[in-house]
Amino acid sequence: MKIPFEPQFKTPKENLCKEELNKLNAKNAFEGCLHEDLRDGKPDLPWEAEQLAKSHGVYLEFDRAQKGAEKNWIYMMRIAIPGGGPISPDQWLVLDELSNRYTHPPEGRPSLRLTTRQNIQFHWVKKEGIIPIVRALTGSGLTTLNGCGDNARNVMACPLACRSDLFNANDWAQKISGHFRLPSGPYERVFEIPSGPPAASENSFRYGPQLLNRKIKIGLSMVHRSPETGAVIADNCTEFLTNDIGVAPIVKAGRVDAFQIYAGGGQGERNGKPTTAVLAQPFGVVKSGELLTVLDAMVSVHQEWGDRQNRFWARLKYVIKKMGIPWYRDRVAERLGFQIQPPDSGLDYGAQQLHLGWQAQSDNTNLSFGMFIENGRIKDGTENGDIKTLVRELVAKYQTAVVATPGQHLLFLDLPALRREEFEADLTRLGYNNRRGRPFSRLRLHSSACVGLDTCRLSYTESEKFEPRLIDELEVMGWGDLATTLAVTGCERQCDRPATKAIGLIGSGLNRYQLKLMGTEDGRHQGKPVILPSTQKMYLRSIPREKIPVLLRVLFDYYMKSRKAGETLGYFHRRIGIEAIITMLSAHEETGELMKQTFSTDDILE
Repeated sequence: MKIPFEPQFKTPKENLCKEELNKLNAKNAFEGCLHEDLRDGKPDLPWEAEQLAKSHGVYLEFDRAQKGAEKNWIYMMRIAIPGGGPISPDQWLVLDELSNRYTHPPEGRPSLRLTTRQNIQFHWVKKEGIIPIVRALTGSGLTTLNGCGDNARNVMACPLACRSDLFNANDWAQKISGHFRLPSGPYERVFEIPSGPPAASENSFRYGPQLLNRKIKIGLSMVHRSPETGAVIADNCTEFLTNDIGVAPIVKAGRVDAFQIYAGGGQGERNGKPTTAVLAQPFGVVKSGELLTVLDAMVSVHQEWGDRQNRFWARLKYVIKKMGIPWYRDRVAERLGFQIQPPDSGLDYGAQQLHLGWQAQSDNTNLSFGMFIENGRIKDGTENGDIKTLVRELVAKYQTAVVATPGQHLLFLDLPALRREEFEADLTRLGYNNRRGRPFSRLRLHSSACVGLDTCRLSYTESEKFEPRLIDELEVMGWGDLATTLAVTGCERQCDRPATKAIGLIGSGLNRYQLKLMGTEDGRHQGKPVILPSTQKMYLRSIPREKIPVLLRVLFDYYMKSRKAGETLGYFHRRIGIEAIITMLSAHEETGELMKQTFSTDDILE
């Protein structure tokens, strides 16, 4: 029997969960005793401090690969970078040096990690490194504030937007991030820095004493003007509908003066709880001058209404699922004092783009270069070469700013066209564009993974370490040139957004993964578990790791034999339907045994 979906909106104090009580009992909802706890000489943090530290971008982790009762406590630190940058050459060299000094994994090679929200993470940091890192970052104009916690997170924007003559989504990401930035006073006191990020103005968002119910994620889509033809091209490289709030520019008469807002997206789920991954729904149209005011009201309504008893139902998508978009729009209008225009159902927000390789900059004659970084891990000594040295040398030589992309790659800006051949020669000299001496395949370029084990406390299994080897196996089978998308995450929080890809693999246990299908290569569709509609039985919820290459080969073979001309794998699946896929896999001699195990759908909210 399904558990009734009954989030507790406007949760009374007596029903608050322990995380909410912790915020309420602290002298400040994200300060508490952190100043003392970060300096107590112990390797870890008390639970109360650990929760508050997240708003400062500090996560307590431990080495999941280490055996025994005693934990090797480590920290992940997340730097909030609205729109992914631009990160100046000097700032990049600071990041590179800090990682050399303070990130110490067991194999001894430091790294930086780009994320799917355009943040940068330090992994394997010891407690004594936290304060020096924050002080050095602040001195270079960077911050970990809003890196995690119950606040507005890093605002996403197209990495090319800062060099657009049509729409600078990066500028808007900076404005929105500034509006929702947490007050800097506690940050300055905790880390004893002269001044943190710019102080919030009187018009900035007013966080309550308990901050938000849960995180709010905001992302913008993009429009480009083709340098060759002048045509306007929509671009959803951020997969903006996976955010709590998405913002799409509306182009009229060659300029952007309005936005269509979407609400209620989110990919995170919880095993054993009635939860769901969904794309945001159209909310309404606002003028450019109204955008910040409307976003403020939207987050304020969530702050007031969102569930504070059940954290798995505390995201905005559950308020909207329960109450509906019209109800939400009315509550927002009450705060604004004016009605929001209805959405345009025909607005095209574009397909997902990766921005790899050479890109024209429409606002000048320079070029950008999108560098493929497998799973965002910038590190030397990998099977893809000495990536960390490569990036550092290119940034230093060409004095180019860089931008982290939503695909966990790196975009080099403002490269003179006359130096293109020189830049390419340096890429070749420094070993770029190959894995084990072979060029990156198309399938590898369109595949990705979250961090997973050994540093994520939420992860059940490997993802970043598994995905490259999975692609290796598929390449050996002959599928390297397949034009499709594949993503792997270590748990159902789905940080890498696997369910928007044609193939989504989600950790469900140690060396076990769930398959999600019905996502598409352009990022326009939400993938789903493999559930037979007539029986509501769920298949392929716990696939052994060693069986995945064979399962995918069978799916790929079926696609190649039955597709229509020009049809991609994701759209092929959507055309034939899940029942046909289940029937085929159940009858196939290599996958039939896998299909005998089925699961309940009680924790799936439709």
